[in-house]
Amino acid sequence: MPATYEPIATTTLGSNAASYTFSSIPGTYTDLVLIVNGGATSATYSLKMQVNGDTASNYSDTSMQGNGTTAASNRNTSNTSMRSEATPTTTLNSVWIANFMNYANTTTNKTVLVRGNNASALVAANVNLWRSTAAITSIKVFFDATLSNILSGTSLTLYGIKAA
Repeated sequence: MPATYEPIATTTLGSNAASYTFSSIPGTYTDLVLIVNGGATSATYSLKMQVNGDTASNYSDTSMQGNGTTAASNRNTSNTSMRSEATPTTTLNSVWIANFMNYANTTTNKTVLVRGNNASALVAANVNLWRSTAAITSIKVFFDATLSNILSGTSLTLYGIKAA
């Protein structure tokens, strides 16, 4: 990573997990980058994220996805989480990169760009909005915990982007 990327926390799951949470995120960076490299126990549910424990309908997104033959797009409002349209595989070959811009600002809503790919199925890009002016201090990553868990061996890394 460039010198402006500073690792905040990283983990590789030793067993399947319903979710993983990065907590106590310092507000000393300009942006955050979350990289998830892995899979899920079911290949049918999108990667999701909630910030600061917010489970209310404060999230919305616009997405584009394609599988090499077909392209699609959609828009969702009043969601209970952010997401990526890129569904995982049940092996460790899916990647998601989420850019949390201006995450510590307390005067604007938060925008998060998520790019994901499942090497055997599709690529997707989502623009997510969290309708809150609170600084982001925690990020929960999950699929649909009642139907799919994060696969053992998945690595999750959160980087802070230092001011130039």
